Amino acid sequence: MEELSDDECVTQFRFFKNDIYRLGSVLHIPDEVICLNGLKLMEQERFAYPCRYSDLVPRFACDIPQICLISNYIMDYIYNQHHTLLEDLDQPWLLRECLKNYAAAIHSKGATLSNCWGFVDSTVRPVCRPRQNQRTLYNGHKRVHSIKFQSVVAPNGMIANLFGPVEGKRHDSGLLAISGLLPKLPQYGLTPREKMFNTSMSRVWVVVEWVFGDIINYFKFLDFKKNLKVGLSAIGKMYISCALIQNAHTCLYENNVSKYFNVQPPTLEQYFRI
Repeated sequence: MEELSDDECVTQFRFFKNDIYRLGSVLHIPDEVICLNGLKLMEQERFAYPCRYSDLVPRFACDIPQICLISNYIMDYIYNQHHTLLEDLDQPWLLRECLKNYAAAIHSKGATLSNCWGFVDSTVRPVCRPRQNQRTLYNGHKRVHSIKFQSVVAPNGMIANLFGPVEGKRHDSGLLAISGLLPKLPQYGLTPREKMFNTSMSRVWVVVEWVFGDIINYFKFLDFKKNLKVGLSAIGKMYISCALIQNAHTCLYENNVSKYFNVQPPTLEQYFRI
């Protein structure tokens, strides 16, 4: 790592060199851990590209089975230690005063609501066609076999809540209902006034898609469906772990959402409650 320049670190790992060490600190990744087979782990793995494990051998000086174990261990560790940050809304950067600032920033961009502090949407993540449960995973709208996630994105660019994975066949409204985020989703015809309301909100609501796009752009492995095999890979855990790292990236460097609303994300230490 010390031989790499900052530019090389950003290209290969998405973070500047010093921030990689800082990220390892807030994630509480031990200096040395032992995998189930006795392998001592000293490195960190990544999902930046849909490359083969053999492509990583020169970089990490480990053979393919070891890199696979390292990758799975770090993914499990990040998920087990920090997944609640994407479930629990009781966080320092989501206190009442913060929410008021978020709502004001959204309203200033033309949204009708003055008390809206975040945006809810779901994303369809294609997977390899499974041998079993094909109809359960098939999304008729996108015409792909998939799993779905629901996110709540704040105007500072952070994912405040992430629910999933669920079967790809589920409708967004059904996903919202089972997520527990809202007690129910009312369904009724739209009046002209309500249509105007939806139009004004859609101008700012689209930022959710920006964050979905960031996750896939930074972790392209998640967009390589031939290697995403339900039942053989922990696909949901991969996506959640990458969402956590994406939030960490936003804490350090902001993103298009935070810049659009001019709202600063929390620091890395604030987000991980250090």
